[in-house]
Amino acid sequence: MTRKKIIAGNWKMHTSPEEAFELASAIGRHVMGQTTPVVVLCPPYTSISAAKSAVKNTEVKIGGQDMYWKESGAYTGEVSGRMLLTSGCSYVILGHSERRQLFYETNITVNTKLKAALDVGLTPIVCVGETLEEREAGLMENVIREQVLGCFEGIQPADFAKTVIAYEPVWAIGTGKTATPAQAEEVHSRIRELLRNNYAEQIEHTSILYGGSVKPDNAAELFAQPNIDGGLVGGASLKADSFIPIIAAAS
Repeated sequence: MTRKKIIAGNWKMHTSPEEAFELASAIGRHVMGQTTPVVVLCPPYTSISAAKSAVKNTEVKIGGQDMYWKESGAYTGEVSGRMLLTSGCSYVILGHSERRQLFYETNITVNTKLKAALDVGLTPIVCVGETLEEREAGLMENVIREQVLGCFEGIQPADFAKTVIAYEPVWAIGTGKTATPAQAEEVHSRIRELLRNNYAEQIEHTSILYGGSVKPDNAAELFAQPNIDGGLVGGASLKADSFIPIIAAAS
């Protein structure tokens, strides 16, 4: 089994259903009949149905931006993995830096959600990454280790083939800054080595995406690195004319 090339677009809190349909349609037309890379669109909950409808005759996948670990119950405002699945999602982003920073999610939270996502058959995209302060203090390696091992605690080795990891240096998200290909590759390599030492050979099949301000002009060089298997794309995924060249760079 070879590692999948994946380009995932995180639309965050953008797009109405109408806008989502239009954007997903344009992307779907471009990738019609294309299986590499796997293209995943992650709209807000209210636009999942519209996006799914727009790409129904294409290979494009739909993902959620987050989920709760309970299947149902009195959890106002939350969405379960089963709800995402029945809405047409096959992927879900977990532990994005904005969830950690703005909503105080922890590695324990992400770990609980990861187990729930795997239980219902969603492919989790688990995000890890250090802040600028942590990097400048020389703590990058410790932070990555703590996040990776914390998020994946208790996960069976066989489940790594069903899981995607995204390295997102927090200092490079929405700032216009980007880790150099060498910087990104160094961390991706460390993540893979860390998991290889703890979970053996299954990690060789796990895709690790880069998620820090991926743009058309830096995508090809980033994706050429041996341990970078695609991208988790934010702002550049909100326009077809910037997202499509990123997809092409991973083809």
